[in-house]
Amino acid sequence: MARTSADGLLRPSNSKLDSFLKRNTSRDVYERIRVYEPCVVVSGSVKKVFMHVILSDERVYLSEYHPRALREALSFRHIKSIELINDLPDFLSGQDRERSQHIRVVHTTKNPGKKSSRPKGSGQNKPSFPVQGRNSSARHSLEGMSPVLLSSESSSWRISPTSMSEGGQEEEEGSVIPKRRSASCPHTDVLALSVFDSSPAHSSSSSDQRESPSASDSTALMRRTTTEEQEEEKEEELHLYAVSPSSRIYLHLQSSWSSYIIRSTLMLDPVYRKRCGMSSSPQKQKSHKISWERTCHLFSQLSGELLQEDVGLESLYLLLQELHTATNRNPTIKKLFWKSPDLYPFLVKTLAESSQSGQEGVHASDRLLLCTLVVQILSLMFRGTEIEATRLSMLTAKQGALTENMLLALVRDPDLQLPDSTNGSKSSVHKLQRLQADYLDAASALLFEVVVFCQEASRTPALGHFLTISWVFRLLKPHPFLLPFVGYQAQQVVLLLSGAQDPLGPSQAVLLYQRCRVLLACLQHSTCLSKYIRTGFKEEFRYYVKTSGLEDKLPHHYPISQPAQRLLSQLLSLVLLKP
Repeated sequence: MARTSADGLLRPSNSKLDSFLKRNTSRDVYERIRVYEPCVVVSGSVKKVFMHVILSDERVYLSEYHPRALREALSFRHIKSIELINDLPDFLSGQDRERSQHIRVVHTTKNPGKKSSRPKGSGQNKPSFPVQGRNSSARHSLEGMSPVLLSSESSSWRISPTSMSEGGQEEEEGSVIPKRRSASCPHTDVLALSVFDSSPAHSSSSSDQRESPSASDSTALMRRTTTEEQEEEKEEELHLYAVSPSSRIYLHLQSSWSSYIIRSTLMLDPVYRKRCGMSSSPQKQKSHKISWERTCHLFSQLSGELLQEDVGLESLYLLLQELHTATNRNPTIKKLFWKSPDLYPFLVKTLAESSQSGQEGVHASDRLLLCTLVVQILSLMFRGTEIEATRLSMLTAKQGALTENMLLALVRDPDLQLPDSTNGSKSSVHKLQRLQADYLDAASALLFEVVVFCQEASRTPALGHFLTISWVFRLLKPHPFLLPFVGYQAQQVVLLLSGAQDPLGPSQAVLLYQRCRVLLACLQHSTCLSKYIRTGFKEEFRYYVKTSGLEDKLPHHYPISQPAQRLLSQLLSLVLLKP
């Protein structure tokens, strides 16, 4: 299953399906396809049919085993849960029955029995599956599998491949230095793209940055959460039975959904969207897209400037800011980043060197700004790139030496060590404290990405090698600042949930979700950290973190709300667990 295909991705090699997708989807849609895998599909309109399940970063598509048409099965914005069911399907036999993975996806769809209060033609929240048509039987062959699998009918395909759209380029928050171009990109109007056009921002956000869907998607998310629309929705289930012993479809579904709810929640923040520089006009956004060749050329120029010797601190920051902005606006940059043999080692080295205090001629605030930006870039490069074979090779090279260096440099003392140059100035101290908090937020987000990566790798031993969460914590255990760093993350969760009952902002909700995931990993995979968290924070969690108040803190219309509430409940039960 996990062989490397011709385009360098960890997905099955199926030239016929790949050619079909290239012919029948736009380039934008095709480039956002993450993985595909044949599964037995069962739903309200598809009955035990072996077909291809195709995942993009926003949707799940289905196509026949011998592809003739493509349709959208569901959008990630409609998913409520993804579960792995431990059972033995009665329609399979032999080894297929024993090794199958049963995945249940619970999602919402529009209830045709109730009238919509939305004006006609709005086009939002269409049913996940089209209505069955005439002559809708679909039979496919599968070598080595019981014929009973192939004896069912499926619905006819009602969606045209060319009508699908996964709108918008992914965007992200701008950085903190005023806009300035590098020598390789002298004029924005000449480049005619938003990819390398830095958008000005006046301050660093304390939240993690993530990829963002189009403004139309965020509008749809907000619209569909009104009470009237909730009454129109009903729950349906999509069941996928993966029969390959090396199947990773469940992991990819979880990862894709997690990535989607993070960036979709962030896009509900108007300030975040503004910092992204996202245009409200789809036509204007489309005009900013450039070709793969042009993107490669500009990326090569920017990489060359970054890797030059004797680059000054200011120039380095501006070049990294340009890379950060470009990646926010064009996900193709992530693929190019991991294909470069030099950029990831360069960023790890820069983080390690900048984390060292007492550098001659470098102010503490400058070091914090640079470290924060590097960590934000690394976090961005991890998200949504699990299918990149070059990423796995880079992270596992030399027994994970680079990954080890990155983690050791990432963890730092949350207690600010004030340099003598501040002279006790309140304004200087406040500025450094704010920058330190920004760094720790970004570090939490990157550690979240590493945890997700290791969880995926550990479930597929042929891919993961030694990279597990336990390996991460064994590596960090001797670190002098590990306990204060983890304690700071736990303290921030308590502070965020123990304040006034005002709802959290979208960025706060995302960061809370990421911190809870990291703390949960600490409790489950590290005896030392588990004991530390329970000893130091059990009473705070007992008295200040209440599951009954989570709905007030996490508004229902946030896509991340329900997953975050489930995560918090699980975290609370583990923290309060009696030894």
